[in-house]
Amino acid sequence: MNDDEQRAAASRVFARMRRLVLESSDRRREVIDATGMSFARSRVLRRLARGPMRMSELAAEMVTDKPYMTLLVDDLEQRGLVTRAVDPDDRRAKLVSPTEAGHEIARRAEAILAEPPATLSRLTPDELAALETLLAKIDD
Repeated sequence: MNDDEQRAAASRVFARMRRLVLESSDRRREVIDATGMSFARSRVLRRLARGPMRMSELAAEMVTDKPYMTLLVDDLEQRGLVTRAVDPDDRRAKLVSPTEAGHEIARRAEAILAEPPATLSRLTPDELAALETLLAKIDD
């Protein structure tokens, strides 16, 4: 297989993977319906569930600007899902942490997103094992 053929094959495989993951079911809609909030807000909670973060770090990790992150965190705080506290390492900065209710929503959203697409049930156990091996080979 030459370079052009390999690129074309990789494009076909990626298109199928994208359809499987992003288009076979609307997981974002499921998360929105289950949590009663935008996907962006639940995404912030899922990130904070791994540990508190400064607002600036959170904005950078979420690839958004600081004013929008402030809007999201303000809303989550009003809902009782996060708290802000002075960062002990830098008293000028605030650390954002999820409350227990915030953790619960993060867990619910994560469970929805972790549910494999139903179409994977078409594969035999051996085929699933082979696919897992192939994916592990390219997963950095």
